[in-house]
Amino acid sequence: MSVDSLTAAAVLTGAEPWLALPPALAVPPGAGAVADGDGARKIGRGAAEGLFTGGDVMVAHASLTARRLGLAPPPRSPELLDVLELFAFARPARFCAPSAAGLALAMGMAEPKGAEAQAEALRAAAARLLTELAAPDYPNREDAVMLAETLGRAGWSWGWRVLGALQHQPVRERRHRGSGLDAWARLPEWEDEAPRGEAGSAPVDSESARIRLEKLLQASGLDETRPTQSDYAAEAAFAFSPRNEEGRPRMLLAEAGTGTGKTLGYLAPASLWAERNQGAAWVSTYTRALQRQIDREIASLWPDPKERKRKAVVRKGRENYLCLLNLQEMVQAAQLGNGDLVGMGLASRWALHSRDGDMTGGDYPGWLPGLFATPPSQQASPANLVDRRGECVHAACPHYRTCFVEKTIRASRRADLVVANHALVMTQAAFDGARSARGLKQDGETAALKRIVFDEGHHLFDAADSAFSACLSGQEAAELRRWIRGPEGRARRGRGLEHRLGDLCADNEAASKALQDAVRAAAQLPGEGVSGRIAPASGEVNPVGPVERFLLAALEQLRARTSENASGGGVEFGMECALRPATDPVREAAREAAQALAAIEAPLLALSRYLEDILDDEAGELDGSARARIEGALRGLDRRARMTLPGWRSMLAALDAGGDEPDPDFVDWLSAEAAFGRIMDVALRRHWIDPTVPLEAAVVMPAHGVLVTSATLSDPLSDDPFDLARLRTGAARLIEPARTLKVESPFDYAANSRVIVVNDLIKDDPRQTAAAMRELFLAAGGGGLGLFTAIRRLKAVYERLGPDLAKSGIPLYAQHVDPLEVGALVDVFRAEQDSCLLGTDAVRDGVDVPGRSLRILAFDRAPWPRPDLLHKARRERFGGGPQARAWDDALARARMAQAFGRLIRRADDKGVFVMLDAATPTRLFASLPPGTEVQRMGLAEAVEMVGEFLA
Repeated sequence: MSVDSLTAAAVLTGAEPWLALPPALAVPPGAGAVADGDGARKIGRGAAEGLFTGGDVMVAHASLTARRLGLAPPPRSPELLDVLELFAFARPARFCAPSAAGLALAMGMAEPKGAEAQAEALRAAAARLLTELAAPDYPNREDAVMLAETLGRAGWSWGWRVLGALQHQPVRERRHRGSGLDAWARLPEWEDEAPRGEAGSAPVDSESARIRLEKLLQASGLDETRPTQSDYAAEAAFAFSPRNEEGRPRMLLAEAGTGTGKTLGYLAPASLWAERNQGAAWVSTYTRALQRQIDREIASLWPDPKERKRKAVVRKGRENYLCLLNLQEMVQAAQLGNGDLVGMGLASRWALHSRDGDMTGGDYPGWLPGLFATPPSQQASPANLVDRRGECVHAACPHYRTCFVEKTIRASRRADLVVANHALVMTQAAFDGARSARGLKQDGETAALKRIVFDEGHHLFDAADSAFSACLSGQEAAELRRWIRGPEGRARRGRGLEHRLGDLCADNEAASKALQDAVRAAAQLPGEGVSGRIAPASGEVNPVGPVERFLLAALEQLRARTSENASGGGVEFGMECALRPATDPVREAAREAAQALAAIEAPLLALSRYLEDILDDEAGELDGSARARIEGALRGLDRRARMTLPGWRSMLAALDAGGDEPDPDFVDWLSAEAAFGRIMDVALRRHWIDPTVPLEAAVVMPAHGVLVTSATLSDPLSDDPFDLARLRTGAARLIEPARTLKVESPFDYAANSRVIVVNDLIKDDPRQTAAAMRELFLAAGGGGLGLFTAIRRLKAVYERLGPDLAKSGIPLYAQHVDPLEVGALVDVFRAEQDSCLLGTDAVRDGVDVPGRSLRILAFDRAPWPRPDLLHKARRERFGGGPQARAWDDALARARMAQAFGRLIRRADDKGVFVMLDAATPTRLFASLPPGTEVQRMGLAEAVEMVGEFLA
């Protein structure tokens, strides 16, 4: 009997008590619905609220359901069964969009449309999942039983049903059964391998790249190679040819229009180069969505999952991976009643099945921590379970041999393809460069970073800007204090420097003194709650220590020189002002703060030198784990003592020197972040005016070959379309000029798209914006994406738009409003074909939604760059004088082209791009693909056109 037949029979006959399910409640916009043994029926909001709060009921995402009903997120209870939790248990590390429709699609069912269909689908999904658990071939049944018993005792609402389903098949009797929570004890250990050695220099010729591409397409089920894709692959081979001189990389700037197939186009020569030269080619992206997409495309290279796992590695920063020691500590706290044991149990089950332990964009269900009202400090969330503070003890950790980070690092050293992100590549390259300059060996994580593909290359400038900047803020300084001294509040988890290094320094008096000096000096840094001391909501300020006094003086200068009304202790949107000329209190406080930072830096440097001496003097006696531990500790010390602290001190020292002339290479400014009308943090910031200077030095010049590719690299209104790309990638300063390539999209945009500027709206009136989006989205029947340049306007439109769409049964989701992170929101939007989504830049860059789920895109206003101090400095540098407008135009054009590229993802897509800002100049549309025609019209005419075009 099939699973479907078994499910249907069991539900109809009630053969098993664990299949006697409570009603399923679905609350999409508009009327809700309930499905039980009598079928599905619509119910009013009052009835839905009563059902949700009054007894046993099944839902999909309890917190989101509560929000739809106007209720607070509910606590976990035996009566409230979230089917998403059942999915996380039954199918750990498997993808599911967090909604009733997402569950249905994950279970192989058709998308349920409407409240009644969603309620029925929810009930069917729960029955299928329980039946899967009862099937004879369900894997690792003993482990599942062990955890189900533990979660049942903890009061999990699914506990007895899951256990009953699992015990439907014979289970071994055991007098003592474990808790099932100890994933750290059951994971396989990594094994070291001999070093791979330096990669070779065998070239990849154009014809070989074309042949490899053809094979990849055949493996993907495609019969023929598109000429433009083949040409792209052939030209991309240039970046994988051997360089002739040091410091002269082979660099190619390649624009490939949407639909070209650029991913397989560059994977073809990259994989060939890796095979021929026994080295790793790195592919770097900006968004997690593209990392996942590339990972899927790699399946055509190595269809066998085991071979693919060996040949290709997705690589992110340490702060993205589950820390098993953190998991163990939080599980133990939950077992003592100080945490969410059910959430930790489901996270432990995921850890046993995860491909690589990636909690941010990997196979971890990011919606899991937010299903119920659990205190943030007790959630099974990345914030609690990854090492985001650099507190890793490396080889001293009892779970070092099973550590996900260590496994991934080692896998990347022997892989053919490493799929990373811009932030990791740049920060690691900068760190390796600093170590090499001091005669030390490179870290090893990116020592083989010789052939790089920067996909989403239009973001390279922004990624470099973030990676090579400095920020001395209350929050950053408090993080450094915690890293050195450990957590200082009650019942706080974490490990300070003494905990991590004390035993290594115990036999050396000078090292022990340096450690104690660093811990003592770090007390001068801000502790937690710094904003309440320098910008209290009421009462007097009370700065503690020289750094807090500097931040207070900075805040006073900000208030004196900005037009924001800071009366009452708060502002709405934050503030910023130029650092120079600095006030006398700022200069004086900067001197004291710099001295305090120097007192921390000196002992940390002494510790670093001591550990380096151990590596040198005891090289023949250290085992692998001891060496790894010392090298790990050195990485943390070097980042802070040789990069972070000197950067802070240099900013402060420049202030103390008294000169009011700014450094021509940098922009220094003061800023204050605000939320809910209160100052939350104050910062002194320094950014390169041109961040491609350090990008070129740390990443591009040391490489042998670099391919920068995107659908939007060129600017059609420039004399040389690639001038801007050269400026924003560092290619402009190369001794050997970069090659350029432009491949047009194969899509018929004239037939499949429309571009409309609505010219009869007042753009500053959120009521008109909401009304326009309502009519446009209704005309399209849903599938709408609204993009905003300000969160405040997004929220104002959401409040008006949501109820109007709900009357037509169209779900509306919104970034910064719904209790879901951006990736989960996009997943739901993709799954529910007629839903709508509102978002800002993160949504614009992270959406990959082919098909009808995205068929209309509306911008609330032209995406001009924000004219802050940093942008003004760059506009002056790159487009000063009469060219200033050209710089702003080019950036806005690129953003609009990126947004348009989200709309048409495949040949049969149809979509409408709408700009609601009548003042948008026609020249900003010049970067849209050939064949697009901009039409200006009133809202009524636009609505009619949308309805007819998308009918």
